[in-house]
Amino acid sequence: MTLEQEQDFVSETKSYIMNYLPLNQLSDEELEVQIEQVITERLSGKYCSIEQKLSIVEQVYGSIRGFGILDSIIKNESVTEIMINGPENIFIEKNGSLLRLNKRFESQRSLEDVIQRIVGLAGREVNQANPICDTRLPDGSRVNVVLPPVALCGPTLTIRKFSKDPMTIQKLIKYGSITQEIADKLERLVKAKYNIFICGGTGSGKTTFLNALSNYIPKDERVITIEDSAELQIKGVDNLVSLETRNANASGTGEITIRDLIKSSLRMRPERIVVGEVRGGEALDMLQAMNTGHDGSLSTGHANSTNDMLSRLETMVLQGAAGLPLEAIRQQIASAVDIIIHLSRLRDKSRKTMEITEVVGYKDGMILLNPLYVFREDEYTTLEKVSGSLQRTENPLKNILKLQMSGFGTEF
Repeated sequence: MTLEQEQDFVSETKSYIMNYLPLNQLSDEELEVQIEQVITERLSGKYCSIEQKLSIVEQVYGSIRGFGILDSIIKNESVTEIMINGPENIFIEKNGSLLRLNKRFESQRSLEDVIQRIVGLAGREVNQANPICDTRLPDGSRVNVVLPPVALCGPTLTIRKFSKDPMTIQKLIKYGSITQEIADKLERLVKAKYNIFICGGTGSGKTTFLNALSNYIPKDERVITIEDSAELQIKGVDNLVSLETRNANASGTGEITIRDLIKSSLRMRPERIVVGEVRGGEALDMLQAMNTGHDGSLSTGHANSTNDMLSRLETMVLQGAAGLPLEAIRQQIASAVDIIIHLSRLRDKSRKTMEITEVVGYKDGMILLNPLYVFREDEYTTLEKVSGSLQRTENPLKNILKLQMSGFGTEF
């Protein structure tokens, strides 16, 4: 059976089942059994492999109760990202490489139905009045939707999948992103309540690293997490409050921004505030929180280098308070952020920790940085494969007061 024949068969079978089966009276399990029976009968006398038959069952069931052809793609553990550019163009990221799938949705309408199902699960809405939406799947995977007329190629759906098992520092060590020695030092920094910012480009592993780092937070602390779409997996902290933004409704009201949530969180007696990503005016509120007794805060941001992250923070603060002088902003950043960790996705698609840098102060109009670890390639590196490691610089950690106050001594 060719792809076109399979799609036609799926469409016909779905129509038959929706017309002749009492869908409201059937549980998910009962419906799946009925679909399998109907498909077996309709395929009688036709050649169809077992794999293709299972695929057809999944597609028919998914188009009625699930996410259509997306169900089988989402279940594939090796797929890390799904990109759908209209009903006929489906791409996935697998093992760091982009591939086009030989699959398509029946129509634009069926893709829109799947999108509405996904968005509705998290209590969000997306339509022509609000054509852009960030949400998540029940398993925590991050979802971005853009509808026509904004998306010219048809409904666009991007899903960033997350592992069912929370990322740990031990896994980062296993993948070669950091060493055990660096992990031990990062643990002390987190427990000593250093304010840590994780930066990097798209797909460099910022959220993954933040997840791993957050597991060093002492289990008896009160932690507030703030995100556009909840994807952090902090385990073991009982006093945990997870907050999520909300888009405006169809009438343009009811929007709750990260900035609103940060302001609200300050009245919730937090010991730590973890912001999934700062990308706008909320940077000012985040820095002010770090400067007013909420040490130990963690956050991420998009940037191509440590210096670039500082420049972006300045720009983001100006978005929230255009009248502030640049000198005041830089002083605020220098006194709020203690450590910046820069991640990168390299030419061989591997993700590496490139730099761990201390922010040591402000002088003569510039924020002063003190690189502690820098990634250096070794003699085994090639154009196809990056080989190297994070190496300790000769610079000592200058801000040792928090380490001392926490009883960790002065060694770093």
